[in-house]
Amino acid sequence: MPEELRLEQVPYEHPDVATLEAAAQRFYIQIYGGPDGTPFTTADFSPPHGAFFVGYLKGEAVAMGGWRFRTPGVPRAAQRPAEIRRMFVREGVRGRGFARLVLAALEASAAAAGADWMLLETGQPQVAAVSLYRSSGYVDVERFGYYADSDMALNLGRPLS
Repeated sequence: MPEELRLEQVPYEHPDVATLEAAAQRFYIQIYGGPDGTPFTTADFSPPHGAFFVGYLKGEAVAMGGWRFRTPGVPRAAQRPAEIRRMFVREGVRGRGFARLVLAALEASAAAAGADWMLLETGQPQVAAVSLYRSSGYVDVERFGYYADSDMALNLGRPLS
C-alpha cells in the first residue's frame, strides 16, 4: 500500500511551517543565489484572507503550501483571485505526487472561500514545479507580484470552476 500524505490546515506560525520554510529558503538559495523576499504577513494565510497547509508523512512534516487573496485585476477576468505561496516538498520525498495533492487542497480551499482564479509566481529554474503547474492547467498570465520584473519569473494562473 502506498504511503499517504495527511494534510492539515495550520496557522502560518506553526513550528512545522517554520522548519519547512527554512528548507525552502535553502532550496531557493541553491537555485537562485538568494532567499525569496516576497513580502507577506502571517495574517495573509489566516481565514478569511487565506489558508496554509502542511503535509505529513508518517508524522513528519514534508510538504506545505498556502494561498492568499489578491487584489482583483490579474488576470483581468478574475473577480476574486487567490495566489499560491510557499508550495514546497522536501527533496527526499519528491516524485510521489505530494505536490499535486497540496495543489489540489489549495485550489479546493480557495474555491470554497470564494476565489475564482488561482495565480502563482514561480521561477524558470524550478522545472518540476513549472511542469506540475502546466500539467494542472495553469497558463501564462499578466506579470504581477514581487518578481514581476525578473526575467526568470513565470506568472501562471487558471480559473477555478
